[in-house]
Amino acid sequence: MKRGVYLLALALAAQPPEQDPVFGTTVYSSAGLTGKVYFVSPDSTQLPRFRESRAVGSVYTTSLNIPPQPFTQGFPGIANRFEWFGIDYRGKIWIENPGVYEFRLLSDDGSKFWINNRLVIDNDGLHSPAALTASAKLSRGLFQFRIAYFQGPRMDVALIFSVRPPEKPWSIFNTDNFLAPAAAALPEGKVSEIKRASNW
Repeated sequence: MKRGVYLLALALAAQPPEQDPVFGTTVYSSAGLTGKVYFVSPDSTQLPRFRESRAVGSVYTTSLNIPPQPFTQGFPGIANRFEWFGIDYRGKIWIENPGVYEFRLLSDDGSKFWINNRLVIDNDGLHSPAALTASAKLSRGLFQFRIAYFQGPRMDVALIFSVRPPEKPWSIFNTDNFLAPAAAALPEGKVSEIKRASNW
C-alpha cells in the first residue's frame, strides 16, 4: 500500500465514528443510501453492469467509512460472502449552499461515483487501496448520488467517501448533512465544471 494512501486512510478513520465501519445494515433509512448487493464473477477485473444482474440483498447506510481492513463476516441475511461481490449505492441529497464541492473516493478494489448520472470519479479495476479526488460545481437543489463498488479476491477491503464543501474542511460524507427540506416540490440540482484531480 502506498504510504500516502495508508496515512490518509488512518487520518480519516481517526475521525469520530458516525457508524460502525461496515458496508451497511438491514435497517432501512429513507434519507440514506440504499446499496444493492450482487455476487461478482471470480474472473472480474472491473465493475460489472449491475442492472444486468440480480441483486441478492440490500444494505442501508448514511456514510461510507471503511478503512483498509480484512472483511470476513459476509453480509447479514445473505451469506458469508467476503470476496467477489459488488454493491451499487444510490440515494438523493440536497445541496443548500451552491459552489464547488470536492469529493474523494478511496477503495480496494474498484469504485465509481456519479452525480445526476454524470461520472465524477472513476477508480475502477483490481487494486490495493487507492484514492482519487474530483470536484464539481453544484447548484442549490436535489441531486441523484450513486457510488458503485466491487471487491475482488479475498480478503482486504476499503471504501471511504469524503467531501469538502465550499470553504469547509474535508470530512466523511454523510447523507444526514444533506437532507432535503420539507416541501411539496424541490428544484433539481445542476452539475457543471467537473474536474478530475490527482491520485493520493
